[in-house]
Amino acid sequence: MNSVEVAIEESAEDAPAVERITRFVHSVLQTMQIDGWELSVVLCGDQQMQNLNREFRDRDETTDVLSFSQLEGVNPPANSSAALYAGDVVVCLPHARRNALQFEVDFEEELKRLIVHGVLHLAGFDHSDNSAVQPMLSEQERILLLLKREQLF
Repeated sequence: MNSVEVAIEESAEDAPAVERITRFVHSVLQTMQIDGWELSVVLCGDQQMQNLNREFRDRDETTDVLSFSQLEGVNPPANSSAALYAGDVVVCLPHARRNALQFEVDFEEELKRLIVHGVLHLAGFDHSDNSAVQPMLSEQERILLLLKREQLF
């Protein structure tokens, strides 16, 4: 069984309900056939994201999503019933809104895309650019299509 904790920072205006984000993340994990994970999702504003990006990536700018995996180099024991702490996904809501405008998609769709993107990074996926031919991004869009009916708002 997976465990998902969602936090919404005060600076994250117009955030969806915690319960809906939690349910969506559970659906993402189920679609990915992941079981036994613990992870957190944080929705924040630009300043918080810029601070994290500066501290952990040496980039003094905001970004849309950051993932902090705790699984790199971890080999969970076989047949273990202990939960595995996968890490944290941080999504910047104002940046997600700007992305939605730029890519001409609904804000909810973009927010779901960023959450899936972050979870895929926790699972060890990576990409060298943002082209659609990247296996990670293809998997991201496959998951989004399967979860199209899930609603965050």
